[in-house]
Amino acid sequence: MANTFDPEWDEAQERPPFSWRRSRIARQAGSRELGASIFELQPGCSSFPLHIHHANEEMLIVLSGKPTLRTLDSERELAEGEVVAAPAGRDGAHRIDNRSGGTVRLLVLSTMLAPEVNEYPDSGKVWARTWAPGAPPREHGVDLLVRADGERVDYLDGES
Repeated sequence: MANTFDPEWDEAQERPPFSWRRSRIARQAGSRELGASIFELQPGCSSFPLHIHHANEEMLIVLSGKPTLRTLDSERELAEGEVVAAPAGRDGAHRIDNRSGGTVRLLVLSTMLAPEVNEYPDSGKVWARTWAPGAPPREHGVDLLVRADGERVDYLDGES
């Protein structure tokens, strides 16, 4: 059974500064159409590069700590309990950094629509795929991560 207070961590990424651990609580609870994950970021770590979802909407809820939210035109420190909507499209661009001295925990809720296209403004990449973000990759389908010139690249290529 999924529990937000005692999460079962089922994924981690260690590619500094993009280092975190994740509990896919919606999947653990049996959800099929909604996504919900708890992310934990240690000091100096970031969740994902600045990105835009063109099909999916996300909502970020700060469970603990003081993360910094970066958007296309600003950044600000979030408070515990704060709720941030990230609608599909450029208005929802976001990145979370932990610039504090303590651990940050976030609950991220999302629609799980496919296909999805993500845009990465800092590196000029686009990721198109036929499965929803956070869903297991499909064995057959589109999975294309490229720069504007069509060159295939790694997910974190050009990010800092």
